[in-house]
Amino acid sequence: MNRKILIVEDNPEIANLIQLHLNDIFCESDIAQDGGEALVKFSKTKYDLIILDVMLPVMDGLDVCKKIREQSQVIPIIMLTARSSELDRVLGLEIGADDYLIKPFSFPELLARVKAQFRRLNSLKSENKQKQITLGELVIDINKHHVMLKNKSLDLTAKEFELLVQFASQPGRVYSRTELLDQVWGYSFEGYEHTVNSHINRLRAKLEDDPSHPKYLLTVWGVGYKFNEEPFS
Repeated sequence: MNRKILIVEDNPEIANLIQLHLNDIFCESDIAQDGGEALVKFSKTKYDLIILDVMLPVMDGLDVCKKIREQSQVIPIIMLTARSSELDRVLGLEIGADDYLIKPFSFPELLARVKAQFRRLNSLKSENKQKQITLGELVIDINKHHVMLKNKSLDLTAKEFELLVQFASQPGRVYSRTELLDQVWGYSFEGYEHTVNSHINRLRAKLEDDPSHPKYLLTVWGVGYKFNEEPFS
């Protein structure tokens, strides 16, 4: 079954080359040349992944990413940009992008990133065949992408949900930041372990009664994080 990808790129030559190379891995694709057109196409077609340039007419890629995340927390987004500052990269990841490539990039590298995102989604589905994880008052419905704690619904982003599932599937196991980047983001973002820290902090803000003194999601100093077994025993 072919995957369907939306390419959002205002340079026709680059967009057409991306489309050509995606054909090599049996992916169909549409092209949008500005942010407004991207949102229109996204609203009308079911896509499996979005390749999104940052510098766009009408609406820039960061704003497009935010709008898409308001509608779908699951669809993978790979951002492309000529910007190379660390701030831009981190901002892209933290507003909901799943991966980030700096222009100029090689097309084999882009295809590798696309494949990594599809592997991540397949792995998430296969590793969590159970439809529900229940730990005391915490209930995670994996198929519905829904979390309840103490009979209250938690509004989590895609990455927050995937982090929680990763931890709750193996309570007590300690994960390094590098492991979490590999397993939740689907790719090794060398040097961006602080991206994990920021997502952990946001997850704690929604999960914990007192995020400064967490009961569920614990820091293991010098190593990483673990999900505390004791509150559920």
